[in-house]
Amino acid sequence: MRVLGVIPARGGSKGIPDKNLRLLKGKPILQYTIESARSARCLSRLILTTDSEAIAEEGRRLGVEVPFLRPAELGRDDTPMAPVVRHAVRFLESNGDHFEAVCLLQPTSPLRRAEYIDGCYELLTSNQADTVLTVLPVPHRYNPFWLYLERDDGWLEPALGKCEIGTRQELPPCYLREGSVYLFRRQVLRDRDSLFGERTLGYPVDPGRSVNLDSLEDWERAEQLLEQAGQ
Repeated sequence: MRVLGVIPARGGSKGIPDKNLRLLKGKPILQYTIESARSARCLSRLILTTDSEAIAEEGRRLGVEVPFLRPAELGRDDTPMAPVVRHAVRFLESNGDHFEAVCLLQPTSPLRRAEYIDGCYELLTSNQADTVLTVLPVPHRYNPFWLYLERDDGWLEPALGKCEIGTRQELPPCYLREGSVYLFRRQVLRDRDSLFGERTLGYPVDPGRSVNLDSLEDWERAEQLLEQAGQ
């Protein structure tokens, strides 16, 4: 199976200005994702998609392929990820390169390991899954069966419409999308215009190495985790 690795890195960022060009422990955050992707065994090709020439130049300096600059309308704050990936895949297909699966690797998850990528690939292929994504277990106290939503009138109602489960032992396992790896079949993007198919599996990862760089507090935590790991 040919798998395309896609690293999306747009130019604008509000939470952490210019975060895709910012150094994390002396290395551009792009470099962490490039290194883990290159160490993975399952990726057939790896590209960077960006709307920024500065990020493209940095990517090329780090040795990743940048075959195009994506259109400005695909670099807004509210741009979903599916159109960004679809643009990249169609560009490559128009130039004669085709893939059975796509692996989305966001640079804002710099602590992912290559084994996460390969582990997701093994799950995808061995279980005939449509999508595999990295996940974190949700503590039982935050399980959606025990959550309530506040209505406009101020009254609370069960988030799932029911709350019959009374003990922790009765709760079904619940997982949070971790964000460092999304692996999905090409046909899912084509048929559903989405990264998520009907048959989705989760690949649990180490919570102690999970961080998503959305704020300066996240950045500080990433630095601390890298320091603890001796990196």
